[in-house]
Amino acid sequence: MRALEEKIRQDGQVLPGNVLKVDNFLNHQIDPQLMFAIGQEFQRLFADKPITKILTVESSGIAPAVMAGLAMKVPVVFARKHKSLTLKDDLYTATVYSYTKKTSNQISISRKFLDANDHVLIIDDFLANGQAVEGLMAIIAAADATLEGVGIVIEKSFQKGRQLLDEKGIQTESLARIKAFADGQVVFA
Repeated sequence: MRALEEKIRQDGQVLPGNVLKVDNFLNHQIDPQLMFAIGQEFQRLFADKPITKILTVESSGIAPAVMAGLAMKVPVVFARKHKSLTLKDDLYTATVYSYTKKTSNQISISRKFLDANDHVLIIDDFLANGQAVEGLMAIIAAADATLEGVGIVIEKSFQKGRQLLDEKGIQTESLARIKAFADGQVVFA
């Protein structure tokens, strides 16, 4: 997606450890026009799938997931990383490791929001090692729901996440695929 790649070039910052900082348009401050275009692009890419729900992980996946849900006219459910008084029983759970935060979180979704009748699209902000997607896939499997595909805003193609999904035969659509970081610049695939 050309507009996304241009925004990454213009506003993204490459940090040590192969971290791409995009907090001024994706995961702290959000560019609503760009997110709307991202939602429409995911709708186009998965138009042939019978999607009934979109799943993501809080918090950075919520904006693109909501815009995709708006375009597809389906609900969006996000996995919570932290327990709350209102979300403590009858849950699907999985453990997810965060590469950028160097911590593991138990994510959870209420069973009332996901069941065997659902055809699910996972939307997330980044695909690197695939931990968040694998956690959501475990929850989808526990619910006996059907995974229809994975939509990623920014993929780090030089890490193993894409390979894991390809090996499982899952349709994965990434809007910006990064091949490498070279001299502080992003090299797209």
